[in-house]
Amino acid sequence: MLRIFCNFAATMNYLTLKSPCEAIFKEKMSKFLAFAHPACNADEAKAVIAEYGRRYHDARHVCWAYMLGAGRTDFLSSDNGEPSGTAGKPILGQINSFGLTDVVIVVVRYFGGIKLGTSGLIAAYRQAARDVIEAGEIIELSEMATVTFTFPYLAMNDVMRLTKGADVSVVNQQFDNVCSMTLSCKLDDRPALCARLTDIDGVSLAEDSQDAM
Repeated sequence: MLRIFCNFAATMNYLTLKSPCEAIFKEKMSKFLAFAHPACNADEAKAVIAEYGRRYHDARHVCWAYMLGAGRTDFLSSDNGEPSGTAGKPILGQINSFGLTDVVIVVVRYFGGIKLGTSGLIAAYRQAARDVIEAGEIIELSEMATVTFTFPYLAMNDVMRLTKGADVSVVNQQFDNVCSMTLSCKLDDRPALCARLTDIDGVSLAEDSQDAM
């Protein structure tokens, strides 16, 4: 999972979901369809929310919450017409309870004709969110960083040998008279990777990558 950081700190491990999952919770004739997706940034999370909004346009409420970043500092939730604090907040609460990040949960409610009341709604959205998290697979990932650099074509073999390591992956590459490449690695490994690159004749690190030296 690619994340870009220019400043350095120790690598932070974090928990997220391996893949999308779903669950159904029913309470007093109301049906709650819950969907959870991994999301690397707010744009991805909002795209997931918008997709379920279109797919379930006939539902009374499409409520959601997301948490982003290894430090778990970027989050947002919505009650989408439910009484304030009865939907988005309990969904977000379950994300927090499991210690997850880089995840978005959407809960679609089809009203069954019986009002649940404030406490009933909170309990229902909380349970739907919990069910969908438990339906998925939680994995631990490491915070990642990128290194962007240019190099002459004659240095191609040396650069490509460096990229064969299991701890480095190629994000982007362009080959011409002057070639460019972006690699990803664990945040802690970025300074060492930059040092190894500068040992290759002709390699020039992008400005943000030079900060790692």
